[in-house]
Amino acid sequence: MHKIVFVTGNKGKFGEVKEILEAKDIEVIQNRDGYPELQEDDLEPIAAYGAKWASEKLGMPVMVDDSGLFIKALNGFPGPYSAFVEENLGNKKVLRLMEDEKDRSATFKSVIGYCEPGGEPEVFTGTVEGKISFEERGTGGFGYDPIFDYNGKTFGELGNEEKNKVSHRRRALDKFFEWLD
Repeated sequence: MHKIVFVTGNKGKFGEVKEILEAKDIEVIQNRDGYPELQEDDLEPIAAYGAKWASEKLGMPVMVDDSGLFIKALNGFPGPYSAFVEENLGNKKVLRLMEDEKDRSATFKSVIGYCEPGGEPEVFTGTVEGKISFEERGTGGFGYDPIFDYNGKTFGELGNEEKNKVSHRRRALDKFFEWLD
């Protein structure tokens, strides 16, 4: 059985990753200490740096996830600043920014960074296309889930099991599993 430390303070993100990895017989331990985040416009270098830094600090195989919601009408905002925006503005203010927008298309992107001590980081990217709903719907998930509409239902309405089959994070982890095999 593989053992991986997943570095995140986000309880929802950890729960999703733990459920998906344990189904593949990979033990997951959460480390909430975090890592220094680069200020970049792309998620890949942030995840690569975080995984490398944390694996060296902890002396164990480490996985990190840097995710973002990229809204077309807002030129990709909030993108790599999604966690900060969600924490400080929240879904209601994002919906307010979208009030007069006709193009509601959005992409959820997850970049998984994985690194073993002394090694070079690997990154695995997963995306899912959807649109921004007109109001919050559903109580499941976390973050932007209640406003990200995927095929007529928000991620907040899907429930964990259904969401974990189609999410951006699942798609990134599937690429990690292919690499691992």
